[in-house]
Amino acid sequence: MSLRVIPERPSRLSRGVVLGLTVALGVVLFVRDLGSSGLVDETPPLFAAAARGMAESGDWLTPAVNGLPRYDKPPLVYWLMGLLYRLPWQEQWNPLGTWAANLPSALASIAVMVALAFTLLRWPQPAGALNERPRWPALTALTAPLAFALSPLVILWGRIAVSDALFSACVALSLLLFWQGQADPRRRWWAPWPVLGLAVLAKGPVALLLVGLTVLAFGLQQGRLGGLVTGFRPLLGLGITALVAVPWFAAELIVQGKPFWDSFFGYHNLQRFSSVVNQHLQPWWYFGPVLVVASLPFTPLLLLGLVRTLGRSPSRGLSAQGSPFRGASNPSLPAQSLGAFAACWLLVVLAFFTVSATKLPSYWLPATPAAALLIAIAAQGADQPAAWGSANQAGDRPLDWARGLTLLLGAVLAAALWASPRWVPLINDPEMPTLPTELLASGLVLRAAFCFSLVVAVGLVLWRWPLRPPGWLLAVQLPVVLFHSLAVLPMWSLGDGVRQRPVREIASEVVRQRRPQESLAMVGIMKPSLLYYSRRVVLYEGRSPHALVNLQDRLLHERRRGQVPTSVDQSPTVLVVIDATTSQEPYWQGLAAEELARVGLYRLWRLDRRRLGARAQGLIASSEARLEWRDPRPERF
Repeated sequence: MSLRVIPERPSRLSRGVVLGLTVALGVVLFVRDLGSSGLVDETPPLFAAAARGMAESGDWLTPAVNGLPRYDKPPLVYWLMGLLYRLPWQEQWNPLGTWAANLPSALASIAVMVALAFTLLRWPQPAGALNERPRWPALTALTAPLAFALSPLVILWGRIAVSDALFSACVALSLLLFWQGQADPRRRWWAPWPVLGLAVLAKGPVALLLVGLTVLAFGLQQGRLGGLVTGFRPLLGLGITALVAVPWFAAELIVQGKPFWDSFFGYHNLQRFSSVVNQHLQPWWYFGPVLVVASLPFTPLLLLGLVRTLGRSPSRGLSAQGSPFRGASNPSLPAQSLGAFAACWLLVVLAFFTVSATKLPSYWLPATPAAALLIAIAAQGADQPAAWGSANQAGDRPLDWARGLTLLLGAVLAAALWASPRWVPLINDPEMPTLPTELLASGLVLRAAFCFSLVVAVGLVLWRWPLRPPGWLLAVQLPVVLFHSLAVLPMWSLGDGVRQRPVREIASEVVRQRRPQESLAMVGIMKPSLLYYSRRVVLYEGRSPHALVNLQDRLLHERRRGQVPTSVDQSPTVLVVIDATTSQEPYWQGLAAEELARVGLYRLWRLDRRRLGARAQGLIASSEARLEWRDPRPERF
């Protein structure tokens, strides 16, 4: 006969306090100063321009950027951004365009924080043996969302205008609802399926694979796969998912046809998985280091949680009375399996994207909520024979090692930051030539060093303090919150001023100087934010001699929404934004360019198209360049 363990759930007041603090911390980390910096090149301005175009044109079906359809992502993130762009008085509350563009990512990240806290408050988890009474669940429920939010990857992608944070949030919410359904059969079986449909609308069918493989791996690991299938009614559930996701895909196929099919399904899904695109070639072990970096400095706790949860042997046998999820011998076990579920979740993401040929750091984002759960559960400590911190207790040696390594990583980061006067001057980025000087003068790196030194100091002081184990983790997480608030956000603003403000100012000059029917081009360094802030179609070309030849021919023949071919008589000049290095290339010299503005690295030229045409003919005749703009170039601006 087995005894049912009643989880020690926090009081209603404790739950309210934890959820309120979670939201407040999320606002501090993701919403504060969200609109004070411009859009970060290179991808966010493309998302923002497509969303703003939807809001202004009323075409909510096909995202379009720079006069061309943008097929690479489904529309959910564009719709959310577009609704914000429809709000009035944009110039007052959204002058740089970043509030409307970045807010969906920020709110999605906060939603994951709240979902993690709610799950651990409602279903506290044991750190040691199954059926052990969970301890200090309110503290654990607060450390999990912080472990998620403080991930360097989450902080970055949770504040920029791309679809990754929204997609990861939809996947996380769907998976947490799946787990909650098997933990408590009274919950609605259909709840995860519409959220899964939103995940498909955020990034595509990869959501189905990540969620399906996670549930499959969890069912096999727990020996309850049949019960999971029965309980969640996958045929009906996938029908609900299809009702949410399929209408847009069907409408887009009807309207756009083969170009959409080839680009979205062929290139951005199948080809990205089966072959390397955009030169994102990485070794097969790439996501091992990403796993380590994404949870710094708490990676040792993540690894401890992963080992402990996978080392447990779930019971098998008769099901709980009245439960559709068969296979658990004890009614409490399904509700205590969140750690195992998180381990399966993380390993599925790791395996799936390791197999994928194209690898990017953002592909790890769907695993970060699972990593946060494992960190929080591990930090509770295994079963203790005496009060925590008492002199006669044996202690949890693996947890002590994990905590010690966490502090060691914090010390390494602090030492590296304190040594910044030695290595910051070595930074050599042509797009930000003044960054080292401004960064050292600001003192922000030393401020960051102080925050990580505080992590180490707090962790050491509280090492044997009579403190509940999750309290130790929370205590060392708070200086990391300070690090992001006092160092990372100001560094972000500083980087924006050095790297992005010159592009915004050049865009303002374009708006002021442009003549009717005069086309706009950008050669050399290509910044999509130019098209966003100038609100003009931009003809982008690189640094090679082919760029000049391509530009001349495109002015004569290329047609897209907002850009029509013009003869030299119709439009005798063209505006060209060119960087300082490219402007010194011999094929751009001697064109009698009229320099209209100079900001940072960038120059705004007005070029005579007859001179440009003569130079292009000379380059072709000498075989120094050829016409190549008509060649297939996926993801061309």
